[in-house]
Amino acid sequence: MAASHPTRALGFQDEVWWSRLAQPALRGRVEADRPLRLVEQAVAEEGPGPKALACYGLLLRAATADGGWQDETWLRFVDGRPVSAVTTEYLARCCARLQAAGEEALLLVWDNASWHVSRAVRAWIRAHNRQVKWSGRGVRIIPCRLPIKSPWLNPIEPKWAHGKRRVVEPARLLSADELIDRVYAAFDCDHEPLLAIPAEAA
Repeated sequence: MAASHPTRALGFQDEVWWSRLAQPALRGRVEADRPLRLVEQAVAEEGPGPKALACYGLLLRAATADGGWQDETWLRFVDGRPVSAVTTEYLARCCARLQAAGEEALLLVWDNASWHVSRAVRAWIRAHNRQVKWSGRGVRIIPCRLPIKSPWLNPIEPKWAHGKRRVVEPARLLSADELIDRVYAAFDCDHEPLLAIPAEAA
């Protein structure tokens, strides 16, 4: 559908937690007398910053003239956890950005997380699409749900795994700001303000 309509964007969406404590599985070549060691990290109960940071990601995939794919990843960290109210704000911002790029629709491939299939999110998407149709301006959202328990069908999943290896710090605990900076750099993304959970949804 996206290939046959140049004004339709194909996006694979998912959320991930970036842990400040857990270390990813790594392999590396090192000198025999200097093995690479990942130090197990700990944070004091009253220590600053959360133990993990939630992040929304949208992988935009476009076909190239040579038959390949060109990928672009958009990230947005959350001050808290993914919930329906944050998801709708995130979708609205993605649509505004796509509209500025000349797109008219987003084919949104995502899983069945509770904040994707909730009544609030489904109602927001319907209302959003009606508003776009009525006004003739904006980006419609066409949700495409993945089968249950099939993360391998979402091409953003391996990007999370590789990204966690790129941002790892073997010997010390990263602050939340340092971790966010490393993640944005690893994905070559512009920094965006944190999405916040509205008070009524907290």
